[in-house]
Amino acid sequence: MQKILALIALSGLFWSAPMYAQDSRHPLDPLTWQEYWTVLEVLREVGHLDSKTRFSMVNLKEPAKDLVRQWSPGERIPRSAYALVRQGKKSFETVVDLAERSLLSWEELEGAQPNWLGEEFRNIVSDVKKHPDFIAAMARRGIDDLTFIDCFVMPAGYFGTDEQRGRRIGHVICHDSRGVRNTYTRQIEGLTVVVDLIEGEILRVVDEGVVRTPTVSADYDAASIGPTRPVPGPIQVNRPQGQGFTLNGYQVSWQKWRFHVRPDQRVGMIISDVTYTDGDERRSVLYQANLSEIFVPYMDPAFNWYARNFIDAGEYSSGGLTKPLLQGLDCPDYAVYISGLIAGDNGRPIEVPRMIGLFERETGEVSWRHRSESRIKRDLVVRMAAVIGNYDYFIDWIFQQDGSIRVAVGATGIVEVKMVNQEKALAAEGSPSSGTNGANVSIATEAGEAADRYGRFVAPQIVAVNHDHYFSFRLDLDVDGTSNSLVVDRLKAQSLPEGHPRRSLWVRDPMLARTEADAKLNISLDNPALWRVISSSRTNHVGYPTSYQIMSGKNISTLLSRDDYPRRRAGFIDHHLWVTPYRENERYAAGEHPTLSTPGQGLPDWVSNDRPIADTDIVLWHTVGMHHLVRAEDWPVMPVLWHSFEIRPFDFFDRNPALDLPK
Repeated sequence: MQKILALIALSGLFWSAPMYAQDSRHPLDPLTWQEYWTVLEVLREVGHLDSKTRFSMVNLKEPAKDLVRQWSPGERIPRSAYALVRQGKKSFETVVDLAERSLLSWEELEGAQPNWLGEEFRNIVSDVKKHPDFIAAMARRGIDDLTFIDCFVMPAGYFGTDEQRGRRIGHVICHDSRGVRNTYTRQIEGLTVVVDLIEGEILRVVDEGVVRTPTVSADYDAASIGPTRPVPGPIQVNRPQGQGFTLNGYQVSWQKWRFHVRPDQRVGMIISDVTYTDGDERRSVLYQANLSEIFVPYMDPAFNWYARNFIDAGEYSSGGLTKPLLQGLDCPDYAVYISGLIAGDNGRPIEVPRMIGLFERETGEVSWRHRSESRIKRDLVVRMAAVIGNYDYFIDWIFQQDGSIRVAVGATGIVEVKMVNQEKALAAEGSPSSGTNGANVSIATEAGEAADRYGRFVAPQIVAVNHDHYFSFRLDLDVDGTSNSLVVDRLKAQSLPEGHPRRSLWVRDPMLARTEADAKLNISLDNPALWRVISSSRTNHVGYPTSYQIMSGKNISTLLSRDDYPRRRAGFIDHHLWVTPYRENERYAAGEHPTLSTPGQGLPDWVSNDRPIADTDIVLWHTVGMHHLVRAEDWPVMPVLWHSFEIRPFDFFDRNPALDLPK
């Protein structure tokens, strides 16, 4: 009995001991279950926690970059946690020392608002459904029983109006959920309730007119879509030797790559400490990389639509909305998963199983070939999936054997749709009967515009509204160390003299970006240029600086005017590439707190100082975007649409690093 009691006591000691004391831990490992509770206990002990305290965010407060870069396994680095705390009408940023179990800072958040809480959405909805103006508006639509009416709050953006200043404005919209799974087709169109979430006040009910609710079904579950197509036979992957990579805690080793992966409540996943083994040397490539921000503006001027311009990662916390990956569906059967922890509204940790998936794959692509010599290509994929409202986003970091990293974004889910009183487009696009040089005239609305002026029909009475997707990635490249520069390899035409058989060719005209202004760059087919991060201290065997190139894929430029509030609030979309000197507190492209933010925060603010960026520790910010003109094939659920770019070695090695791939 005494032995049992001793074991229980010993286990209790280990349970109460801080997890950071384990030698195997990396300084960038996410907060443990116990560390979340340490945050709560410390705040309670100092009088900053009660039953009404709410948490918008709890995350690891990263140690200084220099400390992490110098860290060796077994060495202990102080750990701390950052929390964004809501108390009544005020919000506070706090940092807790996890080793000393002490409060390092407690500062009121002034002039900014924290990200949205699920709870604050739910609390006001019951009041909305009791409001006499709302009840009257629903009655005008023939709805007297609100039992099956589901309502939710959307961020209303910020447009500088008197109504918005000093308030936490949301727009409440509703759906009729009776008898359908896909309630997006049952939106109560034209009805918006404007609320102040700080005061818990209903400001007004805006009714733009009655729109009939469609009766068409848009459910996409197996029972709704009917029989599935026959498959000739399963494709089986045989892995007799098991996984080709190792996962030690959150550290990954695969072939010549070594890196750290961390679940994160705000951005979902952070890749850190990326090295590639070249011979006997582990060479640094990336200190840290992650999705920084998502921006999705919609293109309809109606009151219940114009405010739909979402800064998703910062307003909603895309990491907090990450969903478990579905084994054998989202990832192959043999994938390995990492679970994550996020803070609930009360600050307590909530586990998200299978938050990140890792798997090798052979896609049938060739790594290199000449005549009778050829090598098959194999990748390591690190994947997460976030469900942000109607859209599901896959984020892939794909490590390749030739030293490249491909970053891919896959958009799927359900497109946002608007209910209209029109059954379908009446004139075929491009037909002589359209009468407007092939434009779709459709039927005019009461406002005098075509029903599909701001979108396209995907079903009777249902128009999918035009919109954009922008994804900003933060890339803290450390190419052979922290002293780097950006070189822009401009490609220019050169005329040849009279008498030469050729009349022209192109040459490289390199430019070293010396300040932030030099590095505000856009993709141009007419003025092609390649972007490279070069080492200031190392050259390859023929004398070129070692470097990594950012190879952009398909992309867009914004069509929003420069004075449009959504564009000004998400100013990072102005350029495809920005470069800044490394600063610990510059992590998010739209600013630290983009919820209901005023214009100009984040990247536009930082680079206004035009700081030097040559021969120093620099960070690249790359924006990938897409205009989404919705097609019929995107309904009722959208096939995954992928966009990607690549981080590729350029003179980093002395020869093809994939030469040693086996046959």
